Amino acid sequence: MRHRHDWVSRCVVAALAVLTAPACAFAATPIAVTVENASTPTLCAETDNVYLKLTSAAVRQFTIEATHPAYAGTIVADRTAPDFRNCDMSADPVHRAEPRRVTIYETGDMQLVGHTFASFWRPNTVAVRVGARVEAGLHLLQLFTKFKERSEEVLVLYPADGYWRARPLPPEHLSYSAYGSSFLVGPVETAGRPFVDIRDIAFDPATRTFRLAFVRGGDATLRLDVVDREHIALDVRFDRAIEARPFAALRSMFVTEINADVAQVAWRAPGGKAYEVAPIMSFPRANTLELWAGRRLPSRHNTSAPDTIFRSFLGGN
Repeated sequence: MRHRHDWVSRCVVAALAVLTAPACAFAATPIAVTVENASTPTLCAETDNVYLKLTSAAVRQFTIEATHPAYAGTIVADRTAPDFRNCDMSADPVHRAEPRRVTIYETGDMQLVGHTFASFWRPNTVAVRVGARVEAGLHLLQLFTKFKERSEEVLVLYPADGYWRARPLPPEHLSYSAYGSSFLVGPVETAGRPFVDIRDIAFDPATRTFRLAFVRGGDATLRLDVVDREHIALDVRFDRAIEARPFAALRSMFVTEINADVAQVAWRAPGGKAYEVAPIMSFPRANTLELWAGRRLPSRHNTSAPDTIFRSFLGGN
């Protein structure tokens, strides 16, 4: 009973220190979200045919984590080249632009770089702010961090459609590791393909935080919490719950078990005594406290790409 007595004593001291707190606060309880699988079959390895939609009328905070696949230590030949066999992208919308590259922010430990491509599937007028500096018309943002005297790209965002990709620092035996699945944060809608309509973006280097203002109203912050050779964890917070649409989504590709960026999903249902597991294309939907999407077998496509985890869903006032 001594541990309980010590905990209560610390709680009382904390409460007395903040006179406006009537009682000791307890840790928030994670809530379950609904995950719906809207994936479609494809033969093209460069098509995002995997689509998992996360919905909840209460979520205000959660964590996105990217971890190296369980087989990462066995990788000898890392395949990262694109595979356009069986792909026909001739009908994709094309919006032309003048290519450019700009360094928006740079210190010895961090760098934020922006790119405009010759074309993109959506027009882009999203403003990107860092302090007093404003850039517009960028199709890609790259965040680099310094590790062992080398700059490592760990996070990217496509401002025009709201797609993110994250990856940990490469395993010790690899000089590089690939990106794989993408994720969306914010009110997800569809016009040709799923996207999040962002009005403007602000980046705070001191806290490693991106603030997103959405065209549909509301905003979110995405903070780089930790990145190392095991995983990268991102803390996401909304100013209000997103009720009428998915608040987040996973986008990836699956052709076969060994030609996929995601082949399996696992989830933890409320009250469940174990994780449930299913192949990505046969998973229907679930209420879950945690969702993992990844691979158990090495793939011929982006072999070293990380698994993705959505967890720690919390509400708010």
